[in-house]
Amino acid sequence: MTLTETILAAHACRDRVSPGDNIWIDVDTLMTHDVCGPPTIGIFKREFGDDARVWDPDRLVILPDHYIFTEDPHARRNIEEIRAFASEHNLRHYYDVGTSRYKGVCHVALAEEGFNLPGTTLFGTDSHTCTSGAFGLFSTGVGNTDAAFIMGTGKIWVRVPETMRFVFEGELPPWLMAKDLILAVIGEIGLDGGTYRALEFDGQAVFDLSMEERMTLTNMAIEAGGKNGIIAADEKTEAFVRARTDRSYSVVRPEGTPRYAYEKVYDVSQMEPVVAKPHRPDNRATVSEVEGTRLDRAYIGSCTGGKFEDFVAAARILDGRRVEIDTYVVPASTEVSRRLREEGLPSGDATQNAGSVGRGGKSLWQIFLDAGCKMGHASCGACLGGPVDTFGRTHGTEVVISTTNRNFPGRMGSKQSAVYLASPLTVAASALAGVITDPRGVLV
Repeated sequence: MTLTETILAAHACRDRVSPGDNIWIDVDTLMTHDVCGPPTIGIFKREFGDDARVWDPDRLVILPDHYIFTEDPHARRNIEEIRAFASEHNLRHYYDVGTSRYKGVCHVALAEEGFNLPGTTLFGTDSHTCTSGAFGLFSTGVGNTDAAFIMGTGKIWVRVPETMRFVFEGELPPWLMAKDLILAVIGEIGLDGGTYRALEFDGQAVFDLSMEERMTLTNMAIEAGGKNGIIAADEKTEAFVRARTDRSYSVVRPEGTPRYAYEKVYDVSQMEPVVAKPHRPDNRATVSEVEGTRLDRAYIGSCTGGKFEDFVAAARILDGRRVEIDTYVVPASTEVSRRLREEGLPSGDATQNAGSVGRGGKSLWQIFLDAGCKMGHASCGACLGGPVDTFGRTHGTEVVISTTNRNFPGRMGSKQSAVYLASPLTVAASALAGVITDPRGVLV
């Protein structure tokens, strides 16, 4: 069995499962947020009764993150509803905005708070819940009705997906990031090429990646229609998890000789930086093919491109330089925001972890300020457009290059805007020139 099949079999209490099997499984963690939390809670109360209790308060995580720094009355009402529900059910994993417990984007916070446990199952009312699969677990998004059922029973009905395997061989060049790899995959198979399939990532280049970079790969599995994205857990995974939680888990390995519905092998030494052109994540082009395209804005943020290492990559290019266009920097979490203020670029090899002193004695936050960037609060920011006062929301006919995950019309605000998706390296290089720019010509 594949990695996904092995995890699902264990949670269905079966010796084995096969693609297409319909099974009931136990759920280890359920996550919801301010957008889908209220309707999920409404369905839960309607179906289980106003006095019903959640199946396990310790396994329900609620993270407001989408429409929070806004005066919009509907968004504020959503926060009030999930806050009241968390109080009623004594949920200790509710991270309220406006308090010291606030975390930021749910997918990044799940990793930071130690909820991504290898071998487990995690469901969330957000399509990018597949991000957590970077930790060797089965993680996927569900609708409000399914989430309400989990909330009441701790179980869910699942059809076992086929698995597509993408192997990235070789040593990753310094101008490539995980975003380039996943955009190449999505461009290869299309928006529906992975529909209701597990997308498994393998190979030297994948396991050389940090956990944050692996999260970028699994995060965008949904952009190809994937049921889940997944990477086998290794020593790097366990070190990350053990530094953040003492919860128990069991690493799961594929059993026997797995059968894959599709396999593709990439040689990363032959790959170039990639973008997704408007208005689809599968509208792939190499950066060299679109280089020189005029831009109005650049955006570095979101669950896909707002992690700490995304900002380290961007700062490598922006340090000591000035951007030519409006450039927004929006940390994905309060932890990322804290580290940006306290840590800087390393004095030696820039691929290593940043340090508290940093190259030139400046924090990453100061590097971005000195470069002329506009700094935002930890949140989803402009990634989903949202209310008119959402930070960095585009208006009119702007052309934007962004580290986010979707570029459909209206995704970041105006339906007339055009969004190019790219890695933090490419976005930063492009912000300096005001046109799409290949990072290979800018990296030092």
